Amino acid sequence: MLAQQGEKPLLLRGAKIFDGVAARPIEGRELLIVGGTIADLVRAGQAVADATVVDCKGTTLIPGLIDAHWHALMVAIPEIVAMTADVPYIHLVAAQEAQRTLLRGFTTVRDVGGPAFALKRSIDEGRFPGPRIYPSGAMISQTSGHGDFRMRGDLPRSPQTNLSAAENAGIAMIADGEAEVLRRVREQLMLGASQIKIMAGGGVSSHFDPLDSLQYSEAEMRAAVGAAADWGTYVCAHVYTSTGIRRALAAGVRSIEHGQLADEDTVRMMADAGAWWSIQPFLDDEDSNPKSDPVQRAQQQEIAQGTARAFELGRKHKVKMAFGTDILFSPRGTASQGRQLAKLARWYEPAEVLRMATGRAGELMAMSGARNPYPGRLGVLEKGALADVIAVAGDPLADIGLIGDPDRNFRLIVKAGRIHKNTLAA
Repeated sequence: MLAQQGEKPLLLRGAKIFDGVAARPIEGRELLIVGGTIADLVRAGQAVADATVVDCKGTTLIPGLIDAHWHALMVAIPEIVAMTADVPYIHLVAAQEAQRTLLRGFTTVRDVGGPAFALKRSIDEGRFPGPRIYPSGAMISQTSGHGDFRMRGDLPRSPQTNLSAAENAGIAMIADGEAEVLRRVREQLMLGASQIKIMAGGGVSSHFDPLDSLQYSEAEMRAAVGAAADWGTYVCAHVYTSTGIRRALAAGVRSIEHGQLADEDTVRMMADAGAWWSIQPFLDDEDSNPKSDPVQRAQQQEIAQGTARAFELGRKHKVKMAFGTDILFSPRGTASQGRQLAKLARWYEPAEVLRMATGRAGELMAMSGARNPYPGRLGVLEKGALADVIAVAGDPLADIGLIGDPDRNFRLIVKAGRIHKNTLAA
C-alpha cells in the first residue's frame, strides 16, 4: 500500500492511458496524482492510502491539450468590438472565454500576441479558471507590418506622435530599426513574456500589408533573437512565404507560425535547422475565421490551398510540428478548437494527431527555458509531469473524432491536479 504525504492523493482508476508519447495505450496501470504533479503510474488495483478514487472505466486518459497558437484577448470578440470596446471589457470577455477554453480540454495555450499577462496572473492565482498561458505580450511589428493596425489617416508618425490604440492596449508594438526592436522586445520580457513574437510577413487579418510582403530585415530579426536569447528564451515569427521563412531561419527564429506557402526546399531547411512549425488547419471551411473583405477572402483561399501541401511536406521531412488554431474575432468559432485538431487525421494517424497537441507541444513550451512560467513536463502522463489530464469516453486512438465534441466526450478534466469537470459516475 502506498502512503502519501501532504495533499490528499487523486487516483484515476480503470482507464487506458495515452501518455503523449507512445502510439499504443498503456493498460494495467492507473494514474496517481499528488498535489499538482503525477506521482506515479501504479499497478491496476493497487491500494493507495487516503486517496480520492475516480472510476474512469470505459475512458482513455490523455494529457491536457495544448494550443500552440492562441490569442486569449482576441479570440471571442468580433473584430469591430475589439477595435471599439473599452479595454477592461475585452479583458472580462477573455476571462469568461478562458474557462470555456479549459472546459474544451485545452489546459495550456501559447498566447502569441496580446496583453495576456493580467489574465495569466489571475488564472495562476486561482481567481478564474482557465488554461496555463505562455504569454508573448505585444506582437512586434515594423511600420506597415502585420501588427500595424493604424488607419491611413494616422500616418505619418513622428517622434512626438502618441502610441496607437493597439499599442496602448498591449496588442502590438511598432518598432523600426535594430535599436527600436531591441527596446520593444526588452519591454515585453520585462512584462513577463515567456517567448517573443515578431511579424515577419503579411497576413489576412490586417488591411495594408500584402500577404507576400517581406517584413523586417534580417538584422532587425537578429536584434529580436539576440534580446530573447539574452533572457534564455526564443523568438517565434508570423510568416507564410518561403522567402520570409528563410530570412527568419537565417536570423535564428526557432518557431515558424503558419508557413502554409512554404515550398519543399524551405520545409527541408526548417527540418535541418531544427525549427518548430506551429501550423493550423486553415482549410477555408466552416471553421475559418470570418472575413467578408474580398481581398482577405482571396488570401484565405490561397492559404487554404497551401495548407494540405504544408502538412504533407512537414510529415515527409520530419519537421517538428505543433498544433495551433489561431481562432480570431470569432465567438462562435471558439467551439471548433478540438474539432480543428481532429481534422489533422487527414494527414496523420490518431496517435500522431494527439502527440502534436500533447507531448510534442510540451517540448515547444519548454523552449522558453529560464522564462518558462510552469517548470515541469507538460503534455505527457508520466511520473513527475504536471498533472493535466482528460478522461475521454471511448478510445481517441481509434476514433480521433471524439476530441471534436468535448462537451459530450470529455468526462473528466484535471488541471494541475484539480478537477474542473467530472461527469463520471460516482
